[in-house]
Amino acid sequence: MSRKIIIDCDPGIDDAIAITMALFDPRLDVVAITPTAGTVDAAQASINAMGIVDLLDPARYPQLGTAVAPTDPPMLDDSHLNGPDGLAGLNFPSATRQNDHYSDKLMADLIRRHPDEITIVCLGPLTNLARVCRMDPAVLPLIDKVVISGGAVSHSGNATAVSEMNFFFDPSSAKQVIASATTKSLVPLDVTDAVTFGVDLLEKLPPETTRAGALLHKILPYKFRISHQKLGREVIPLQDATALISVIEPEIFQWDEMAGDVEVNGALTRGMTVFDRRLRPEWSVNMEVARRASITDVRDAIVRSIRYAGQQTR
Repeated sequence: MSRKIIIDCDPGIDDAIAITMALFDPRLDVVAITPTAGTVDAAQASINAMGIVDLLDPARYPQLGTAVAPTDPPMLDDSHLNGPDGLAGLNFPSATRQNDHYSDKLMADLIRRHPDEITIVCLGPLTNLARVCRMDPAVLPLIDKVVISGGAVSHSGNATAVSEMNFFFDPSSAKQVIASATTKSLVPLDVTDAVTFGVDLLEKLPPETTRAGALLHKILPYKFRISHQKLGREVIPLQDATALISVIEPEIFQWDEMAGDVEVNGALTRGMTVFDRRLRPEWSVNMEVARRASITDVRDAIVRSIRYAGQQTR
């Protein structure tokens, strides 16, 4: 039986790759995509989510939410890494159909409709799930699991010296979700930044004549080029794809039970993930954290998934 998931994301290049993988993986049933602001603003996030799904045209369309802007977004511009539209200049047209519900409302409705069945795969800031925590807390015990791509344990940040981008963008929401009464798996930068790909990945993509290949051949060359120009890196991580693989093949990751929290107000530490790692911890364990992974196995799983998506979109 396939696993029901909601992909909660801020649709940039990494998210688009993970969505491509998930929509065609027979082990997954993507019941919804709930966009949120992050890589792009809320309006663009909604446009991108719909554009990606329409381009890929899967046999089963997920329901799509409408993103809501967070109350205190930082002054942050990620367009230099993802393009002005977040997707390497694909520039999808404005939504051609009206989504009925905001992302958080859609999420809560689906959780209630499928109690104990849905895994929420959070690939962006945690704005939507935090809104569910505040506005409809009764559904939280009905969530099977929450998998979060975010935070860092020992790794440096990628938004600031100590903060990962998703948590930095909306630290109050991250803190609320981490503290919530849900079963959580955190996939931090320590793991997601370690699974890297060289430019030879482009040779392994599906043909451009497939719908998946058409998308990937447009966005991935841009990511390699910008990573080299702006960051001086010859390899790129695919953080969201790695987090998705942790849902499908958790056995190739090493998980530790940990007690963590998120700093909200620090001038230097906004969005920092803090863990009680003392010999005698005083905080209660509240999540499992991926500490290591079989890099080769994760990399191979991502390539297999991308190629399978190509086979399904001829």
